Amino acid sequence: MTTKKDIVPANVSDAKTRILLTAHDLFYQNGIRATGVDRLIKESGVTKVTFYRHYPSKNDLILAFLDYRHDRWMTWFSTALLEKNNRIDQLTDVLSDWFLDRDYRGCAFINSVSEIGGELPEVSKISLKHKQDMTNLIATSLLKPDQPEILSEAISLAVDGAITRVQCGEPVKKILETLQLILEKLLK
Repeated sequence: MTTKKDIVPANVSDAKTRILLTAHDLFYQNGIRATGVDRLIKESGVTKVTFYRHYPSKNDLILAFLDYRHDRWMTWFSTALLEKNNRIDQLTDVLSDWFLDRDYRGCAFINSVSEIGGELPEVSKISLKHKQDMTNLIATSLLKPDQPEILSEAISLAVDGAITRVQCGEPVKKILETLQLILEKLLK
């Protein structure tokens, strides 16, 4: 999944969208705490009044960012799986594209929960929904109808582990080979 700026926010005429796209890029690349409102205002090219008209608080923007990221990531993931004919043996290829993106910084939801989940409980709720939606997509796209639901849970946990290990700096090839082995063992 490409995480670099796909749209230059200054080229977007709608201020609310510009703010959201700017927040998406900055929150994902630098972290939520490290990205202040003043920087968001400056980089999105809006005034403080405009910023606060659309997002009364940084917390409102954080929640909008997570909703946007969820929609964007799920669209990418489902499209990428479909392009691989929804084959479970192609899951590592799909993830490889994301892991090898130069802007890869792990899962925005795992990162957000670890950063501010304790302070903003809605972050954990949105993140749990994201993980459940990912698990459901794995179940409906990659598993046969007669396979037990617990398999999609196990695959989802393995994917999250791979995401985290790659983010920690482990070699992508090693992690994907390990994930492929897990998938083969689970689906025996």
